[in-house]
Amino acid sequence: MEIIDKNIDGGKAFDWGKISADYAKFRDIYPLEFYEKIVNRGLCLSGQTALDLGTGTGVLPRNMYRYGASWTGMDISESQIEQAKLLSENMEINYIASPAEDIDFSEGSFDVITACQCFWYFDHEQMAPKLSRMLKSHGRILVLYMAWLPFEDDIAGASERLALKYNPQWSGAGETIHPIFIPAQYDEEFELIYHEEYPLKVHFTRESWNGRMKACRGIGASLSGIQVQAWEREHSQLLLEIAPDEFDILHYGAIAELKKKK
Repeated sequence: MEIIDKNIDGGKAFDWGKISADYAKFRDIYPLEFYEKIVNRGLCLSGQTALDLGTGTGVLPRNMYRYGASWTGMDISESQIEQAKLLSENMEINYIASPAEDIDFSEGSFDVITACQCFWYFDHEQMAPKLSRMLKSHGRILVLYMAWLPFEDDIAGASERLALKYNPQWSGAGETIHPIFIPAQYDEEFELIYHEEYPLKVHFTRESWNGRMKACRGIGASLSGIQVQAWEREHSQLLLEIAPDEFDILHYGAIAELKKKK
């Protein structure tokens, strides 16, 4: 499904469905520490029900499944959900293809609602009261994020500059460590009770880093097939010149926990 938002990439259209196979292969990369931050907050554990918004290929439910929560994952892209189902074989995870704004679970359905790498895509005027209604008393919204640091990591910086050469409108570039922004629409029914930002090193090969870059919004989700091929040729050559066979890319992780006031 093609998405156009004037506040994202200058209104340039993007479609995660175009890169579902690459997303499934190259974006399940969060280190164990990323998931332990959730567990340490006492969230998404056995006996709890959890809804993952913008689940993509089900990365969060699949990796948190071992901790025992009952998971539902939803995503606007049917092809992303198809990949999620394939990758979740033998796991009892319920997946739904739907825009987040259209979901309508009954009151008090969930202990936790998560949003990983996707919170800024939502219509918060609609979502804030909807999420409050679907959460149990004092339930939690958990917003999660991880990004490479282009000004602190040379390989990430070089790859990002090449991505901007092909897609100057991409607004996902230039990340620095900062708290997750929570829109004011959540202030009435939620309170921010915890946030943390922390450095992470994520291991890659040349192939997997090329795939990770290709599976980002600025490349595979928004460029034409011809443009993606041209970028990939140039990026592969760039990595041969600047990167060893295996390497770490410096990222940061961020977490924001919102508690329902009633």
